Amino acid sequence: MHGEHITTPFGRRPMTLALVKRQTIVSEIRQGKSANKWKIFRDVSEAKVMLDLKDRSLAVLDALLSFHPENELRQDAPLVVFPSNAQLSLRAHGIAGATLRRHLAFLVEAGLILRKDSANGKRYAHRGRGGEIESAFGFDLSPLLARADELAAFANQVVAERTAIRRAREKLTICRRDVRKLIAMAAEEGVSGDWDRISEACTALLKPLNHSAGLETINRVLNDMGLLLSEVTNILKFHSDSDNPSTNDAHSEHHTQSSYTESHIESERDGKPLACEPDAHHGSERSRTETVPLSMVLRACTDIGAYGPGGTIASWRDLMAASAVVRSMLGVSSATFEDACHVMGPENTAITVACILERARHINSAGGYLRDLTRRARQKAFSPTPMLMALLRANLGTEGRARTVT
Repeated sequence: MHGEHITTPFGRRPMTLALVKRQTIVSEIRQGKSANKWKIFRDVSEAKVMLDLKDRSLAVLDALLSFHPENELRQDAPLVVFPSNAQLSLRAHGIAGATLRRHLAFLVEAGLILRKDSANGKRYAHRGRGGEIESAFGFDLSPLLARADELAAFANQVVAERTAIRRAREKLTICRRDVRKLIAMAAEEGVSGDWDRISEACTALLKPLNHSAGLETINRVLNDMGLLLSEVTNILKFHSDSDNPSTNDAHSEHHTQSSYTESHIESERDGKPLACEPDAHHGSERSRTETVPLSMVLRACTDIGAYGPGGTIASWRDLMAASAVVRSMLGVSSATFEDACHVMGPENTAITVACILERARHINSAGGYLRDLTRRARQKAFSPTPMLMALLRANLGTEGRARTVT
């Protein structure tokens, strides 16, 4: 501040202790201090929420700064600007007089400018013989220079918080996506779990969020969503562990053979499996076994052979064991596989799994595909024989073209 004493406002505007404090701070600007006025303005713009300013107030401050002839605000130079309301309104994009006065008051209240009133309240300057300003009455920009470092810190804080909010929202978006997609996958694959409750919990967690949600709210929702994701992951991990071929292949194979093969395929005749009759274990829902030669299955489904015991398939029992391994490799849940065996019979299911393996590159979800085929089989609308014959024709066509080329 470029005065030796505290000045009071003109007219009915009261003097306050806050004005005394602001003028005292301005009078203590260190010798030689300077700062770029537009850098200060950018900092004020970033920190407008902390300063409780609106965009109109910033427009008025921008106009005031434009009346200062230099880009630097310096402690040893005049910092009072004295535009008329008409000039100020013009540079503030035509703001109305009453609005202009209101936002000037906001800037004073925010401690960014001071009024330096003349005896009659007019704004003007006294100049010396060389044209230099000796004294001026109007708006003092000294508070901006005095608080330059503080305003820069405010701006950095706002930018840091905005960055933190953006990153927290990104993390929440990914976490929310993971939860919802895992729930959808689990429901589709038939993984047991209270998925409706978890889905409702996910929706409820997101209700407090809106465009203006603060970092604390977002982090709280993110933390809760992370706990929900952990719950989903644990359920899937438990299910995956129960289906892990490295720990359960022997059990799965034994289960398959003891539940199905030993009960229903005790003998073979001419390479054809005997028809499976309904029994007490599986009920009357099972379809009768397809009476197709095993050799035809192996010619149509060439990929399944590598998964048999010892890398070969010599019997229907071997095909059953191979299908149990392949279903795990394809990501088909044990529940889906067992339901297919229950509806179609273990032999038809083994043929179906072999066909799915053969066309795996064209199938997005083997588990979903097998469930759909099981549903159709339950309605007597699916048999693996047409699919098997189509693969056989395709393989025979390929062999024929290969011989022609040779």
